[in-house]
This record gives sequence, structure tokens and C-alpha cells, in this order.
Amino acid sequence: MTAVISNRKTFLISLVVMVLLILTVGIASAKGFTHAPVINVDGEYYYMAGAPDGPDDATDIPGHEWVQAGPNQVVGKHFNTGPFDASQRWSSDAPDGAFLYTVHGIIDTWSIEQADFYAARGYVHYHELVKVDGGAKHLTKVVWLKHTARTSFTLNRGPHPEFYHEVTPGVDYEFIPLGSDPYP
Repeated sequence: MTAVISNRKTFLISLVVMVLLILTVGIASAKGFTHAPVINVDGEYYYMAGAPDGPDDATDIPGHEWVQAGPNQVVGKHFNTGPFDASQRWSSDAPDGAFLYTVHGIIDTWSIEQADFYAARGYVHYHELVKVDGGAKHLTKVVWLKHTARTSFTLNRGPHPEFYHEVTPGVDYEFIPLGSDPYP
């Protein structure tokens, strides 16, 4: 009986998180998703660290489009493409350009306590922020990322071959789980 209640509770919590994410994406969509957006962090402007394949060589994570959904949040779409339009960057068995994940990001500080806190909630990966003017990394803040898969596929390409795995719909707790790697 306890297992049934626990499973129902987990299902309901997951359902609520998905509904909130969908609502956030809906609200954020009004502004439009873009690759390599400028992100306002405490009144200063940043890009996500990554390949310089955005407008005017702006950096971003390959295959992602984003919108800032509040002062400390971003919402993203993760496609099976790479930097400079490279094909099938993330998966060999998903079609080129396939919409693989919905991504939710929280802009916050890094500490081992934060890493544990966020990992328990599916934010197993973080990404660095780099200043638009000069490219310096933010001194204390990162973007904690939770990837929610939209379909089944093999994550067998990308920057970290050591984390290849089979993906099924739902939160991908195995998506490049580097959240506990110290920053900066």
C-alpha cells in the first residue's frame, strides 16, 4: 500500500511539474525562443558558454533555443543539431533536428549543497554564463539545467561520450550529470 501511495505521489508531483513547465513555456513563448539569447543576470548581460555560432559570434549550447522566463529562469528547447548546423549532434537514432528535450534552467550560485539540492530535483547539469562584453565567466552564478525528454532515443553523441545512455520520456537524470563538478 505504501508503495502505491508513493508511486501516486511521485506521479502527481511529476504531473504538477510538467504542467508548470508547459505553462512557463507558454508564457515564455510569447517573447520567442532564440539561439544564443542575451540573458540578464543581476543587471549585467550574459550568454551561455558554448560554441560561438550565434548572431555576431554569440556563444550558446549547441542545438538549444532559449527564452528568459523571469529574473532567474530560462526555458529551452533542445534539438538534435550541433554548432554551425552540424547534423545529429546528440543522437544517431533520432532524426536530424528532432526536438529532444524541453529544458528548464535556474540561474543560481554553485556550491556542493546547491548541487545536491538541484540534483534531487532533476537539475543534474549546469552551464556557465559568459559576459556579452569580454566573455568573462560569471564569478558565482551558473544555470542549473533539467532536461525533460519528449521521446525515446539514444543520447550517444555530443561533448561527453562517457555519459551515453538510452533516454525515455520524462526527466533525464543521466543528462551529462556534472552538477557536482566544482565551479568556478
